[in-house]
Amino acid sequence: MVTLYSNKESSDVAKAVGDYIIKIQDESIQKAGVFKVAVSGGSLGKVLKAALIDDPELSKRVKWDKWEVFFSDERIVPLDHAESNYGLFDEKVLLSLPAGSPKPKVHTIDASLITGSDGQTEGSDNAKDEAIAEEYGKLFANDAHLDLILLGCGPDGHTCSLFPGHPLLKENKALVALIKDSPKPPPRRITITFPVLSQAGNIAFVAEGEGKAPAIDEIFNKPESQLPCKFVNDLNVPVTWFVNDAALKNVNVTPSKY
Repeated sequence: MVTLYSNKESSDVAKAVGDYIIKIQDESIQKAGVFKVAVSGGSLGKVLKAALIDDPELSKRVKWDKWEVFFSDERIVPLDHAESNYGLFDEKVLLSLPAGSPKPKVHTIDASLITGSDGQTEGSDNAKDEAIAEEYGKLFANDAHLDLILLGCGPDGHTCSLFPGHPLLKENKALVALIKDSPKPPPRRITITFPVLSQAGNIAFVAEGEGKAPAIDEIFNKPESQLPCKFVNDLNVPVTWFVNDAALKNVNVTPSKY
């Protein structure tokens, strides 16, 4: 089931995302004592900060010590690199937590295996890249279920590091895969695959801005679409979209308010 929520202002989008996350958090902790969530990069870190740290009411309800954080994809760069999804989460969320606040358990890639420079293929060690993906995949080997996967939607309809027309869209064995030819730099990354996405308890997209409107139009209005985000919508998983009104410009859909 796919649900679409829209608000005019980014601040209201963040509030809706925060309310939604807390709801899934509380349900997951009540059921299993832990909240397992995967996050992506891009603008999501800014949204999480606004929703879960800067909001005075929502911030009181976040049980960080019960969170187990994974990354839906990661660039093969040092953890403090500007392109690192962990680095973004660290900057926007972890470093913004009040002093003495409980911290979530965060699963990063094994930085000791990183070779090359800035995620480029030149000077990199393919065997070590494969090992990075394999080691991260072991986190899901016994249980690939995540309570929530928080994703973005690129202007090209990509999500995680799963790009339109890429062979990894058909990967059905590896839970985490290496991609060496990402059309969006840097080229070397790891990404969760559809075998993980399909086992999620919930998936949510956060997409804002007019630049996302053409992709969203295709995802929601063209059944034959081959965009990765459309494939996610088609999974047997509750999928929720949080967008601002600009992202729905000239898109023939009827959103709700969260």
